[in-house]
Amino acid sequence: MIQQKCALQLYTLREECKVDFPKVLREIKSMGWAGVQFAGYHGYDPEVLAETAEKTGLQTAGLHVSYQRVTEELDELIAEARMFKTRDLIMSSTPMNLRDLEGYTEIKKRLNAAAEQLRLEDMRISYHNHAYEFDTAINGLSAFEFLLEPTMDNLILAEIDVYWVKKGGYDPLSIISRYSGRMPIIHLKDMALNNEQTFAEIGEGCIDFSPILKWGEQNGIEWYVVEQDKCFRAPMDCVQTSFTNLSRIVTELK
Repeated sequence: MIQQKCALQLYTLREECKVDFPKVLREIKSMGWAGVQFAGYHGYDPEVLAETAEKTGLQTAGLHVSYQRVTEELDELIAEARMFKTRDLIMSSTPMNLRDLEGYTEIKKRLNAAAEQLRLEDMRISYHNHAYEFDTAINGLSAFEFLLEPTMDNLILAEIDVYWVKKGGYDPLSIISRYSGRMPIIHLKDMALNNEQTFAEIGEGCIDFSPILKWGEQNGIEWYVVEQDKCFRAPMDCVQTSFTNLSRIVTELK
């Protein structure tokens, strides 16, 4: 079951996508991934990419999009989401000039407004965290907690990145446990066993994914999306290692 919900965030292969995006999609499918999550189109026609993904049998585990596109091009994003047959738009990061009290307050307001419009289309909006959201306090909460506050009037869903939670000094399992039923997609990313806490392939670092996967199956996770922001060898080899190790972890779950 979990294997059918494992996808790759294509930011991991951004340079390869620039060269031959359709080829990358075919290679990902041949590895065994069930889906991909897009992070831009690198000059390719999204309609062509959507057709290629469908032909290869890859599903789309959401579209990572910028705050600017959410606020200025929401109708276009809705059309793109329909094209890729996904319900999910995910704001990928907060612009540098908005990482303060006023900025996060604006973002929460604007994303909730977008969520209202998306709800009419049977679509959803989530926020993908990094570590910097833990650095700003808003009304006694971190910006992370403020944006993703699990209340009825907050329509922003979580796409929690477990690496960045750990980088911020928190336990990923404890943090995600607050968002049962509010996180359709989770980002799986490992942290290397070195002083720099660099990125690592799944299963090669210090994050224990077994309890995270178990929790996900009990609390509404629809996609487990693997990402490696920086690869220290051939990225496609890193992607293969992550898939192999994640498959092993899933098989060993009890």
